[in-house]
Amino acid sequence: MAGLAGWANALPAQTDSRWLGSRMNDWYAEASRSAPGDWGIAVADQAGQMLWSFNADASLMPASTVKLFTTGYARSVLGGNARRATRLIGTGVVDPKTGEWLGDWALEVNGDPSLERAEGSGPTLFDLATQLAGAGVRRLNGPLQIQSADGPATAVYPAVWSRRHMGRLFAPLVGPLMVHENIVWFTVRPGRVGERVRLIETAPAGIGSLVTVTATTRSGRRSRLRLVPRRGGGWVVSGSLGVRAAPRRLTTVSNDPKAVLSVVWGSAVKRAGITWNRTRRPKASLDASPRVLAEVASPPLDSLASEINRRSLNAGAELLLQWAGGREEGPSHLMDHVQAVTGQSQGVYLVDGSGLSYEDRVTASTFVSYLAKFPTTQAGRNFPQLLPSNGTGTLRQLNTGFPASGVVRAKTGTLGQVSTVVGYLGRPEGTLLVSLMYNGGRPGAARQEQWKLFRLLGADGVVIPTDTASGEPVQLGGDQTAAPDWWPRISGGPDSTDADSTESD
Repeated sequence: MAGLAGWANALPAQTDSRWLGSRMNDWYAEASRSAPGDWGIAVADQAGQMLWSFNADASLMPASTVKLFTTGYARSVLGGNARRATRLIGTGVVDPKTGEWLGDWALEVNGDPSLERAEGSGPTLFDLATQLAGAGVRRLNGPLQIQSADGPATAVYPAVWSRRHMGRLFAPLVGPLMVHENIVWFTVRPGRVGERVRLIETAPAGIGSLVTVTATTRSGRRSRLRLVPRRGGGWVVSGSLGVRAAPRRLTTVSNDPKAVLSVVWGSAVKRAGITWNRTRRPKASLDASPRVLAEVASPPLDSLASEINRRSLNAGAELLLQWAGGREEGPSHLMDHVQAVTGQSQGVYLVDGSGLSYEDRVTASTFVSYLAKFPTTQAGRNFPQLLPSNGTGTLRQLNTGFPASGVVRAKTGTLGQVSTVVGYLGRPEGTLLVSLMYNGGRPGAARQEQWKLFRLLGADGVVIPTDTASGEPVQLGGDQTAAPDWWPRISGGPDSTDADSTESD
């Protein structure tokens, strides 16, 4: 990256090592008291030359900072403009008189994390159905067939993730069969006192038939709603909602993505003016050559990666890794990538692409080496711009103490006993590379200390530069699928406290 590499030789000469060392020593003395445990710390210049470190070669759990590697690997293999397609594949022809599709057809799903994103910033099945209608199709017959270009069209819970995360919003099923990130939500509002609560919105759109509302409206403002699985599939909204209460959104993971896909597809074709008879057998056709009847594509990879990092979307990171490296060999290819970039054979052990596994291990020195070297590669141009900036996403708490947004570009990681922050910090003398890793019993206190250091070093910081020499605009992420911060929400699943669990970042 020209913007960073151009300063590579300036920082060591211009940085006052005594200034940095004094502040780091004082900061660490306080941080280790506030959050006793295992720390791994590395602060380097943009060339990767270490300026201050503590325990930098200790292998620690990195949590979601692994997504930083996954982003770089996917970009290296696929390119920042790569897109993921969802298709309707058919073998047959259209009857010009009736508009009936004569032959077989199937939906090809390939793990697009933006498919059916609620705000409309990704492709939808309605887009596919509209293309099909535009080709003259008015009638479809036969049950929904699902396939994938990369093997079975399934979604599973990753074996390397802890079983205790199952059912939590940050750990949905992952695979080619991905609709609305394999989570669902239902928004309800009060009716009249004594009447049923009203369902006013679903995401993905069209899944109202999968929810049964038994909750009633009561006087007052209090809400006691519960979302539980329905026997035979779907969900039940039970409990009560005060007549003066604001609308409530209930969110849970989808344990049967195929059922969700089928209902959403049915709604999409109906809106497009196509009649779908699921039980009628398709008529045979003399044309036996499969072809693409309709196709939609995801936003560019850079856009997906930016959003995945900003929201710390675990399923999205796993899909990027599968897209680039395959379903089985992705983690080993990811480790090979990190070792090739850093030139180090040790310091990284990864079993997933999201960092949600407790088996992952990385050293602080490996992180800063990667931050220094990857932007100098062709695939690494403008790499810092794909990480959240201060005041946004998982760095939203870093909204004060800096002269502008973009002084910090970093990735956080949080698990039950993990708090990590890894990224770039712009200063007048040049960009610092910072890796702060903590494993211990006080991750919350550790995170506050990590924020303090970024504010301390970035108080007179500058916006991290963009490499404009590439001639390509930086792709930023789309709108997030999660509800706005002010929107009241209730999480379904085994533990309703998990909606905003810190383990999701």
